[in-house]
Amino acid sequence: MLTIQNSTFKISVTKIGAELCSLFSKKDNIEFMWQASPTIWGSHAPVLFPIIGCLKEGKFLFEGKPFSVPKHGFIRNNETLKSNIIGENCIEFRSKYNEETLKNYPFKYEFIVRYILLENGVKVEHTIINHDTQNPMYFSLGGHPGFNCPFFENEKYEDYYIEFEVPETDKTWIVSKEGLIENESISYLNEAKRLPLHAEIFAKDALIFKNLKSKTIALKSKNHSVALKMDISAFDYLGLWAKPNAPFICIEPWLGISDAVNTKQDFTQKEGIQSLEARKTQVISFEIKIEG
Repeated sequence: MLTIQNSTFKISVTKIGAELCSLFSKKDNIEFMWQASPTIWGSHAPVLFPIIGCLKEGKFLFEGKPFSVPKHGFIRNNETLKSNIIGENCIEFRSKYNEETLKNYPFKYEFIVRYILLENGVKVEHTIINHDTQNPMYFSLGGHPGFNCPFFENEKYEDYYIEFEVPETDKTWIVSKEGLIENESISYLNEAKRLPLHAEIFAKDALIFKNLKSKTIALKSKNHSVALKMDISAFDYLGLWAKPNAPFICIEPWLGISDAVNTKQDFTQKEGIQSLEARKTQVISFEIKIEG
């Protein structure tokens, strides 16, 4: 892994998959990132590109031809990413199309993810470049960071809650056994500012919200003022997930979503899909900050 630090924080990122694997507060002596216990969930913070979740039957159609991309895309677990430490406060990873990638993802992409160390946390910056001179490219993008919960040993999972920036009313969507989004939804938030955590909250898989108004959300405890806040203003969807009874929670900002059960698999019509014009670049970020 690659590591950088300043006077307040130290961050580390895995060379394989470019996962943020440590966000360590020197002041509080706290490790905020989930440490990827292989017997529970063996990841820290997968980078989701160019899809989020699953494809129906493991494939999508583009111009009538089938293509296959693994669950959550091909940055996760990728051993070929080019990595570099830039200056004192940035770790960078790059991936670019080649003849092999075009067989499974027919777009001339370049993908850059940078972890920029802040005084109070980290900025995760994604740059997507379309190198095609004529045609748009289609993609989804998301984060999947897992955070230790509780922060301190003398606490319980039930001491924690998700706090929204504004009161929220929204549904959550049922996930099929194949990881697809069902047509059914469940009313879940009713003018709620807080979502209390408990051991079985994710017993039926992730909570998936499509219509939140909050631009920031926080992971807080009723016992102290230390809080983890995420700026998700650049993203349209939010997933919350953990293994049942596990001491972590994933807070997942998404631009895009897993395939619906009734999808016709046309990639250009996929729910939440992003389009980037030829020769264009798009930069999309979220921030993780520690307060208290």
